[in-house]
Amino acid sequence: MKILVIEDDKTTGPYIAEGLREEGHSVDLIANGADGLVQATIGSYDAIVVDRMLPGIDGMALVKTLRGARNRTPVLFLTTLGGVNDRIEGLNAGGDDYLVKPFAFGELSARIAALGRRPQMSDEPTSLRARDLELNLLTRKVTRAGQPIDLLPRELALLECLLRRKGRVQTRTMLLEAVWDIHFDPQTNVVETHVSRLRAKVDKPFDAELIETVRGSGYRIDAE
Repeated sequence: MKILVIEDDKTTGPYIAEGLREEGHSVDLIANGADGLVQATIGSYDAIVVDRMLPGIDGMALVKTLRGARNRTPVLFLTTLGGVNDRIEGLNAGGDDYLVKPFAFGELSARIAALGRRPQMSDEPTSLRARDLELNLLTRKVTRAGQPIDLLPRELALLECLLRRKGRVQTRTMLLEAVWDIHFDPQTNVVETHVSRLRAKVDKPFDAELIETVRGSGYRIDAE
């Protein structure tokens, strides 16, 4: 298995990494949450072992961010926080297992092996693209032709909705439900207004227009 260990303790981290390598695993050891989050995002791992209390970004926030970006790599929390509520918080944050320090290495190894035997969910991308336009689902940053684009929250949600259904028409009703959680016609031009604002930032400064109006139907992002 390829395993990422995110542990800042200078004794525990190397101890875990060396033990897992002796069992034949490929192990990357990261000592802080910020670098661990980046590595978990760009790497392809079979399991992640993460401490809850980390410098930079704590383990809970790290796992929540991964799950928010639809990264489904199995995660084992390894921590001194062993109360019932602590365990519940860890599992609700997206953890798959929870082991309290001090621990026996044999149990840690067995739990990691059990995670590896679970059916893997299909990998989902951490970014959405249309030609030279990219939305990073992890950082929530948008760029086009390498240039950053500053979007307001609703504009960002609208762009994400269009990108997730790239090449398919999104009706006004579909956008109202997905972006504004409105399940009736509010008799306003809120969709049209936000599409116009989005175009002004995503399309107008560039050579090619990506957001299309499909007359009588709705909007779509060009898939070509």
